[in-house]
Amino acid sequence: MSYPAKLSIEPTRRSPWVVLEPGRIFVMGRSIIENPSHFYTPGYEWIMEFIKVWSGSIKVDLGFEYINTGSIKWLYILLKRLSEEERVAENAEITWYYEHGDEDMRELGSILRSLINCRFRFVETDAMNDAFYNRFFTEKN
Repeated sequence: MSYPAKLSIEPTRRSPWVVLEPGRIFVMGRSIIENPSHFYTPGYEWIMEFIKVWSGSIKVDLGFEYINTGSIKWLYILLKRLSEEERVAENAEITWYYEHGDEDMRELGSILRSLINCRFRFVETDAMNDAFYNRFFTEKN
């Protein structure tokens, strides 16, 4: 199986915006999904195929308004898998965005950072909302 050039999942009121493309993993928004396995499995499969052949840098942008326990588990699984591939881990940079004053999200990022082996940085932002997420695509294109 080969992965598609890009996997994009539009956000809903309960699920995040997901964009996976060579060199980039973007997951932001709300992740309060009743069946996170169903939602995150296509992304996990894309990442597994991607890391078999990718040799460049990987930019991982993550940020959540809300996230439930099941989604946290899947996020951890994805990040752990990335960090287990030495050549991937050496070339990956994870940026964890969190809203100013949201200490729970900051703490979640700290916990995830302690469990994986990739460069990990924190960015505090004024708001986690559609305008913030859209900036990632309007500035880069």
